[in-house]
Amino acid sequence: MSLIKEVSNKLYNIMLNKQLSIFLENKKGRFTEVTTILGDAGINMTAFTVAENSDFGIVRLLVSDPEKARDILRENKYAVSVTDVICLQMPNEPGTLSKIMKIINQADIFIEYMYAFSFGKGAVVVIRPDNLDKTLSVLSENKVELLASSELFAL
Repeated sequence: MSLIKEVSNKLYNIMLNKQLSIFLENKKGRFTEVTTILGDAGINMTAFTVAENSDFGIVRLLVSDPEKARDILRENKYAVSVTDVICLQMPNEPGTLSKIMKIINQADIFIEYMYAFSFGKGAVVVIRPDNLDKTLSVLSENKVELLASSELFAL
């Protein structure tokens, strides 16, 4: 493998963030159980979203140690998977997300889901596109600030 290809692959892997998806019965106390298990294991949650229907929910989380979190949740009989997502950092200003979404749309990239959080003058958006390679390339070419996991937990 050429040095350029090797460096490119390493950068690509650094810019992907590991997200947990946990399938939960839609029942009182289930999310509390998950947060207790993770907290007791010393795992920090940085961002999460909960999607639910009448029978079950899907909790998507960014955590400080995804592999440890996955393993401990599975030990506690939770159905959990790990997925690659992309995190973008941007100013928390009107129209900023629209500009980035137009770049993604013009590249014919489909966003399966996304969620965001803001902190003062900054914001982070988590996206799960249908094509990770193309999305990283397009966003990098357009100078969109991507966040590696290490940077995300340093905010």
